[in-house]
Amino acid sequence: MRKEAAQRVELVFSLFDANGDGVIDSDDFDLMTGRVLEAAAASDDAAKAAIRAAFRRYWTTLATELDANGDGVITVEEFRPFVLDPERFGPTISEFAEALSALGDPDGDGLIERPLFVSLMLAIGFEEANIHALFDAFGPDAKDRITVDTWAVGIREYYAPDLAQIPGDQLVAARAV
Repeated sequence: MRKEAAQRVELVFSLFDANGDGVIDSDDFDLMTGRVLEAAAASDDAAKAAIRAAFRRYWTTLATELDANGDGVITVEEFRPFVLDPERFGPTISEFAEALSALGDPDGDGLIERPLFVSLMLAIGFEEANIHALFDAFGPDAKDRITVDTWAVGIREYYAPDLAQIPGDQLVAARAV
């Protein structure tokens, strides 16, 4: 695994530990889902249902694949070596990428405006300065928008253990706020 991917793993674990208790459990996913849905107030019911299902599948996949001792929680030790395994998590990541990027496009024009992108990413727990750096790395158009496909690809790339120097690496870079 590349150094950049290892940094992404550490950040993802800290974000998934939404209540900050040092482990990931189903309550963390419920908390994060609620925050994301609140940020996506303008999205339709189908998009909201899709992100709920994606978060639920994400938790189920983690619990099934990584909870080595069956205690209902994922420790960082259980999480680190396996979460970027495309064989185990690829379909889950793809579902999540499609659902989250679609949630950012409530008007269905195929474009995501910066303010909603920032709101959704803040709801997940990323740092605002890093969110803006990521959006900029995606190459927004003159109206400060990116395509839904650009974001979905960016999410998939973020979970790829062999990739470096991708837009998603902006999320782990230290930024002044």
